[in-house]
Amino acid sequence: MQILQNLNEILYSPFFGIVLTIFAYQTGVSINKKAKHALANPILIAVVLIIALLTLCDIPLEAYQQGGNLIYLFLAPATAALAVPIYKNWQILRRNFWPIIAGTMAGSFSSIVVVFGLCKLFGLDETLTASLLSKSVTTPIASGVTEQLGGIVPIAIAAVIVSGIIGSITAPFMVKLFRVDDPVAQGIGIGTCSHAVGTTRAIAMGELQGAMSGLAIGLAGIFTVLWAFLFTVLL
Repeated sequence: MQILQNLNEILYSPFFGIVLTIFAYQTGVSINKKAKHALANPILIAVVLIIALLTLCDIPLEAYQQGGNLIYLFLAPATAALAVPIYKNWQILRRNFWPIIAGTMAGSFSSIVVVFGLCKLFGLDETLTASLLSKSVTTPIASGVTEQLGGIVPIAIAAVIVSGIIGSITAPFMVKLFRVDDPVAQGIGIGTCSHAVGTTRAIAMGELQGAMSGLAIGLAGIFTVLWAFLFTVLL
């Protein structure tokens, strides 16, 4: 009885969720370094490992969230820190101002149009549509937009993670397929479509690509907020 009580105390301690998340992600990083393949995405591996452990060991989600929610608190400051790459790359932004603005604006708009169109095509209700509109921006922005639109935040977060992982996996292939040789264009495209998860792939492609992808996250987030609220009149 005492053993079970001690086990519950460990499971429901915030340290359990934090340690499990760090361990799972570090495992994903190690596998990615050894495999050197786009499919061996650290975040994807971490998600699979955490879900598998919670399911196989019959650990309640509430136990993991004690620590997971603490990690989630750092997402908002991390999003605010996106101002740093914008500042550091101000000269590049100034030289390529209109292409960068046009690219992020068009990318965020096309993302919302495609999601909105598919939701209407498959007959999804307004709540699910509102939950998916902001799939291509970073989690804190997507959560805020989804709440304002009356959507379901967990679904929005899941959509953000999926779009980010897909973008991270396919980015190198898409760059080659469409022969995008300019590193600025590569970074802007990746960051606009697949936010922070895609940015990890952009960083691996090059320092400038990573910087531009980080810049695109902030700009695309701003434009997505504007586009999403414009689309509310159609919901």
